[in-house]
Amino acid sequence: MKHFDFVGKRKVFISISAVMVAISLIFIFTKGFNFGVEFLGGSELILRVESSNFTEADVRKILSDISSEFSSARVTRVRSIGDPENVVKFSVTLTKTFTTEEKADVQAQIESKISERNLKGQVISFNETGGSAAEEIRRLTWRAVIITLVAILVYITLRFNFVFGVGATLALVHDVVVTMGFFSILSYELNVPAVAALLTLIGYSLNNTIIVYDRIRENMKKFKGRETLSIVNDSINQVFRRTINTSVTTFIVVFVLLLFAGNAIKPFAFGMTVGTIVGTYSSIYVASPLVIRWVKSR
Repeated sequence: MKHFDFVGKRKVFISISAVMVAISLIFIFTKGFNFGVEFLGGSELILRVESSNFTEADVRKILSDISSEFSSARVTRVRSIGDPENVVKFSVTLTKTFTTEEKADVQAQIESKISERNLKGQVISFNETGGSAAEEIRRLTWRAVIITLVAILVYITLRFNFVFGVGATLALVHDVVVTMGFFSILSYELNVPAVAALLTLIGYSLNNTIIVYDRIRENMKKFKGRETLSIVNDSINQVFRRTINTSVTTFIVVFVLLLFAGNAIKPFAFGMTVGTIVGTYSSIYVASPLVIRWVKSR
């Protein structure tokens, strides 16, 4: 197997990571996110229409005819396994909550408008998330991410050393920020499944990082007195093939989900698709170079 110089240009790769983090933060704080209904509060209804030619534009036209405030609703097509070919489903997200009577009225109007086109349509679900519930979900979500990172710092500190823990935590923060940056840049919906992808990514990336750190520790004991850069570089090379094989396998699975899965799972698949690439990069080019200076001093 070819021997790569992973740490020789570590400053270049860390600079690239710093630029990606900076760009991500700029978009996050200026453009923000396309939050799902769980974070904003509002209502989501699922519309079922027996016509393969019925499109998102038709749904928006019906909503605009009912009320001008519905013209900004987010409409996405939903694919479900087992649906007949002549049946289409749409997810309609509205930034508004309704009373029971208002729900019944909106549902009746939508179904009536579809009937006027000589089609059969039905609102099969109508759910909502209140403002206070959305606020609580946001608070608990970010708390879960922060607690996870702190717990990982403690774990790595106990298993290796505090500086290794800092290196691993910084690499994970890099992964989360860059992945969230892609959500912001591409305006991909950030909802609960997307947050699940971020937490899954943290565990996945940490696994790769621990494998590299463990090999570095073994080689430091095995080759005492040898140059630190050589030990770290050899350690990465020794686990490189395993890391790539694992990452490629994971990437194929989540990318296929991104292409063919329903809209409910797409935010998760998108987060993992981006995160698998970013996490693999950080495990090789970020996590280990960050601790080289400390390792050399030891």
